[in-house]
Amino acid sequence: MRYDKGEARMRFKHFACAIAGAALALASTTALAKDDFPSAPVHIVVPYPAGGIVDIVARTIAARVSQDWNGKPIIVESKPGADSNIGTAAVAHSAPDGYNWLITGPAVLVNPSLYQNAGWQPLRDFKCVAVAVWNQSVALVPSALPVKTMKEFVAYAKAHPGQLNFGNPGVGSSIDLTFKNLSNVAGIKLANIGYKGQPPALVDLIGNRVQFEIVSLVLAMPHIKDGSVRPLAVFTEKPVPQLPTVPTIAQAGYPQAAYVPWYGIYVPAKTPPAVVASIHQAIDQALAAPEVKTRLANADIPGTPMPLDALAKLMKTDYASLTGVIKASGIKPQ
Repeated sequence: MRYDKGEARMRFKHFACAIAGAALALASTTALAKDDFPSAPVHIVVPYPAGGIVDIVARTIAARVSQDWNGKPIIVESKPGADSNIGTAAVAHSAPDGYNWLITGPAVLVNPSLYQNAGWQPLRDFKCVAVAVWNQSVALVPSALPVKTMKEFVAYAKAHPGQLNFGNPGVGSSIDLTFKNLSNVAGIKLANIGYKGQPPALVDLIGNRVQFEIVSLVLAMPHIKDGSVRPLAVFTEKPVPQLPTVPTIAQAGYPQAAYVPWYGIYVPAKTPPAVVASIHQAIDQALAAPEVKTRLANADIPGTPMPLDALAKLMKTDYASLTGVIKASGIKPQ
């Protein structure tokens, strides 16, 4: 079919207008997604029991973000079970609209390597929008154990094969992975005794029923002060003010074991970029608020605002290193 020049120009003009209109509509939709978000309650899923450190962090951040969003509701929901798999999978398969967040530790990166049917793949199904906190922890032994340094403990463990126990608060937890990494680096083997969380394992450490544990600093400090346990090293980048004479694990002679676990906030990977940017900005702003910084500092779990590209890099780097720890440990998926 042939058109004269006037009709061809008219058709081209209509086509150009249609393209421009579509572009304008797309831009308006993107702006609307960011400017109107949130227009409904946001849900933060904690895949652990209520009352723990992750739950405290979630509620602290949620309260400040809600305040900054003029009181728009943010609901913290505890969905524990299956070593955090139930709550994590629920967010992975939720609508990618920014209204469902997950706050969790390294389990989101490693559980698909530990469980055959975890229900998600971290780099495919999630986008990290914020580092909520870094989990400062400390290596402890009972005060009755005749060691005062990490080097002495490693030598003692090698001299007493099969006689020492490690109190493990949960498969795939940050403590579990930190210990597996240390064991690989130091070349030691301890019997793995499972517990439902850190507190009961700490009770047995004090009673010398387990001989080694890695514990969140905030939980360990009262027992360090009363002398019932002895700190050997902290899993932090620098020595902590609360324990100025205790070296970092790197300073103690094991730099390859210097992993500092972190708890991140995630959304489904297909969440629109404008909504991701809005969430990221809100959480980083909350982490910088004085009352949030004070509360997290009091719990020895400092928060660190980070750019989105740095978060993506951190997620990929830790995924590679932590799954490498699991492979080196010879663990088979359940």
